[in-house]
Amino acid sequence: MSDENNDNQSIEAKSESLLETVSDAEVNSRISFEEFTDEKTLISYNAFGSKQMKIKVLEVSDENPPSKWKFGDRVKVTKILVTIKHLTTQQVEEGEFDVEEIERELAEKRHYSSTNRWIPASDIKNGYVAGSMHTRLISDASALDYIVF
Repeated sequence: MSDENNDNQSIEAKSESLLETVSDAEVNSRISFEEFTDEKTLISYNAFGSKQMKIKVLEVSDENPPSKWKFGDRVKVTKILVTIKHLTTQQVEEGEFDVEEIERELAEKRHYSSTNRWIPASDIKNGYVAGSMHTRLISDASALDYIVF
């Protein structure tokens, strides 16, 4: 009989600890105001307002920034996923781009490159690039007509 009581007590103790863990997880899963990202800051629009674009960072280089003290904390983006939504038809297009490869191709074909792949770390929110940095990342792809935006 005492073995059953010990077993019951251990089961109750385990279930209580699981409940505490779940309630702690729920409390810690809440986002603070500083961590909240408004979706509008991650989207950019074309000149006519008929398309919107969102860029997700897929891969970054492990290269160190040349002068952190002058430009702040930055990361060098190598691969992105571009999502373009046509607002008139609600059609969605997605494409993965190797920004580094596109930069090399443009430099080879046109003898220049306009891409600045160094993005401030503060402009990457939840894996997406802030809308103000979109043209920096897609300028070479636009020059080669990979993206028409």
